[in-house]
Amino acid sequence: MSDCIFCKNLPRVAENEAAYALYDIQPISAGHTLIIFKRHFENIFEASREEWGAAQELLNSMKAELHKQHKPDGFNVWINCGKAAGQVVMHAHIHLIPRFNGQVIHIKEHLKGNIE
Repeated sequence: MSDCIFCKNLPRVAENEAAYALYDIQPISAGHTLIIFKRHFENIFEASREEWGAAQELLNSMKAELHKQHKPDGFNVWINCGKAAGQVVMHAHIHLIPRFNGQVIHIKEHLKGNIE
């Protein structure tokens, strides 16, 4: 889709046959990464088994890389499906968010007020 930002040639930190990873431009924490399916579809429920496998492969490799770089205490894996759920870019993607002890996330602010 020509008007979709995730369908453009963005700077990638990792990729495989069906997905790619990049750092979020509005990170919740240091290293906040997006895993984006290469094929354009709106939400993850439309992903094929192969696409899910490719996304999981990138989640695992990026988790290992982020652990080396930032030493987080944990991770959130966050998927928004639909505007009502806070999805801003209507192209299926997964957030991998490093978390640190004591860190507070203000979900409402990050999702532009879509969730109370």
